[in-house]
Amino acid sequence: MKWKKFKIKTVTEAEDIIISALCDIGLEGAQIEDKVPLTALEKEQMFVDILPEGPEDDGIAYLSFFVEEKEDGSLEVCGEPVDEAAILERVRGELQELRQFCDIGEGVITVDETEDIDWINNWKQYFHQFYIDDILVIPSWEDVNAEDRDRIVLHIDPGTAFGTGMHETTQLCVRQLRKYMTPAARLLDVGTGSGILSILSLMFGAGHAVGTDLDECAVEAVAANCEANAIDSSRFEMFIGNIITEKSVQERVGFGCYDIVVANILADVLVPLTPVIMNQLKPGGIYITSGIIDDKEEAVVEAVKAAGLKVLEVNHQGEWVSVTAQKGL
Repeated sequence: MKWKKFKIKTVTEAEDIIISALCDIGLEGAQIEDKVPLTALEKEQMFVDILPEGPEDDGIAYLSFFVEEKEDGSLEVCGEPVDEAAILERVRGELQELRQFCDIGEGVITVDETEDIDWINNWKQYFHQFYIDDILVIPSWEDVNAEDRDRIVLHIDPGTAFGTGMHETTQLCVRQLRKYMTPAARLLDVGTGSGILSILSLMFGAGHAVGTDLDECAVEAVAANCEANAIDSSRFEMFIGNIITEKSVQERVGFGCYDIVVANILADVLVPLTPVIMNQLKPGGIYITSGIIDDKEEAVVEAVKAAGLKVLEVNHQGEWVSVTAQKGL
């Protein structure tokens, strides 16, 4: 499948209004390229370990719109046949109208042809089996070698949810979960992603796992990974929502009922999360955190202490940190 790509050079302040205007003429689903830094909320909702510093915002934005090209080379917008020249004329007309009351920058339009890309599955070429100590983590499209069949084998496909287990922060959490796991323990996994920490905890002997995530894609990813690892669905519950700010999520998750809470997320999220999690932990419960870059260690340790938890361990791998603490009896 091929697509005609109409790319507009504009300014960041005009992104929304141009997208809205072109949506009215049938061009939907814009791809936005700019250097605007992510907000704190956007970073929190991504629930990734840490994001690299991007280039300085220069106010320039590129908006790309795609129109499917039929086998015979024809184009169609809103169910009507149209050619490239007609689309360009419509876009230029909309941009000219917008110029009368707002700055849209250069407004230059370029046209290109692009092959269809399977964005959902394209990441698979970079994910291959690897080890976390004696645990083999392997995607579904690879086979377990004979020499690995006596290992703990975790079959994991992240899909569109975050988490393959390759990152140092995840590995730090895995080791701590294994160390502090008790038979039939009840686990809460905040920022579940693909479910790797919860599923391994169940393999280590946990009786039940509950996960929370902001991304609805996590529900499907967790279900698929539980099935791939023969985990009974009744042993793993998923809730979508923000446990820090949403009382309803806190209530559904439950209070004072977890032997272990694990959170592998941003340090800036761990700080407000920690006093909330105190309410979910049992007396004597273990709190395992990671996703902490080394210069954020002190902030997380102080948040843990301020919440009334006792710091048991601070572990490092590369530039990453894991803090393990315990609630008083």
